[in-house]
Amino acid sequence: MTTLQLRWKNPASNTPLSFGPFNSTTQIRWKKPANTAQTRLENRTRDPNLDKLTAHYRRLKLILNLYDVVSARKRGPFLSVQSLSKWAPHAGIKTVTAGDLLRKYPHIFEVFTHPIKRNLCCKFREKFVILLNQEDDVVSQNEDENVMRIRKILMMSVNGTIHLHALRLLRTELGLPENFRDSIIIKYDEVFRMVDLEVVELIDRNDKDGSFGVAKVESWRKKEYTEKWLSEFEVKYAFPIHFPTGFKIEPGSREKLKNWQRLPYVKPYERELTYHLNPQTTETMEPSSRCDELTSRSAVVGKHTFGGVERYEKRAVAIIHEVLSLTVEKSVPVERLAHFKKDLGIVVNIRELLLKHPGIFYISTKGIAEIVFLREAYSKGCLIEPNPIYDLRRNMLDLLLLGNRHTSELKTERELKDEPKDMTDDENGWESREGDFVIPILESFTDHEDNDNMN
Repeated sequence: MTTLQLRWKNPASNTPLSFGPFNSTTQIRWKKPANTAQTRLENRTRDPNLDKLTAHYRRLKLILNLYDVVSARKRGPFLSVQSLSKWAPHAGIKTVTAGDLLRKYPHIFEVFTHPIKRNLCCKFREKFVILLNQEDDVVSQNEDENVMRIRKILMMSVNGTIHLHALRLLRTELGLPENFRDSIIIKYDEVFRMVDLEVVELIDRNDKDGSFGVAKVESWRKKEYTEKWLSEFEVKYAFPIHFPTGFKIEPGSREKLKNWQRLPYVKPYERELTYHLNPQTTETMEPSSRCDELTSRSAVVGKHTFGGVERYEKRAVAIIHEVLSLTVEKSVPVERLAHFKKDLGIVVNIRELLLKHPGIFYISTKGIAEIVFLREAYSKGCLIEPNPIYDLRRNMLDLLLLGNRHTSELKTERELKDEPKDMTDDENGWESREGDFVIPILESFTDHEDNDNMN
């Protein structure tokens, strides 16, 4: 009788072990697949339009960084091609050589010969510089909108204060000028007050006219209620949901989403702790049970109450949704949102929260950093409701994406003067091209043959 021996490898020593009576009860424990934020980010349903837009804006951001580096030079707004290879890495351009950069974006860069040194130099084209100057002009002229954005963020904050470094990180996204501390915060001293060198406070948090304390999503809810005749119970706390193409809805997720849409929460601009303990009944907590922090709306909802965690996360979703609605392009780097967590009272992990709601937010990893988009604001990679700053940035992106097309329009006056001028016929307006002198010779030759044939 022969005995059958099964052998397997020991994972520690990588040596085969025999299967016998002494190790017959040994079990191999298989690891459960990890379900972390990183794995959910890798396995999410991609949006090709937003990913492509992020990749394009990544290249534009590098070009703008290079413009800041070149324009800061004291010798003039141009530099030699040899110096460009040294300055480009400081702007984050490390994978493309200077020559390839100039050849790839002829609508952005202009190459010319220095009149004295006779070496190749480059500078940014006038059309691109005009767009940058127009953007600065539009940003400086929108003081009222900038005051409104900063005021709304302060109204959502815990104590009515916010750190300036967080606003500096979102300065471009919010459309604020570079010196917004002096031109907006200090200038409007009846609205803002500097508590510290890096902390700004809202003087009056009471919304008297009722225009500042209304979230952007409320307009969508009103439209759904009036135009689609949906009940207030279905719309009052709902958010617009737009899943990407190819998104697989798991069994039972529709019912969970429906219940989450109906779940009440403390809205971003609400200062009192009023929320529904039961979706069918509205109850308000007694004033004696409130503490000083409850008026700040951060640690408002008890996490151990019925649906407390879901309500708390839904309020965080509403705050992030409102911050994205205040931006120019409805998109923000994820890592910069983390600087608002303490001021806005967001305790949960922001990236995991964004991945948990793919119908409201979308995270793209095609840029320099992870960018979160507001899904309802985009359609086929374009902003549904554009603004002047977005239009100017889009025009810069169009110049970038032109590549080597329509380069005949880029000829300078010096190049046009150096080109030989074509002679034109004044009567017919025909241009004489190379080889046209052969035509009269051939015509005379044919006339001579015809005369011989006639004779």
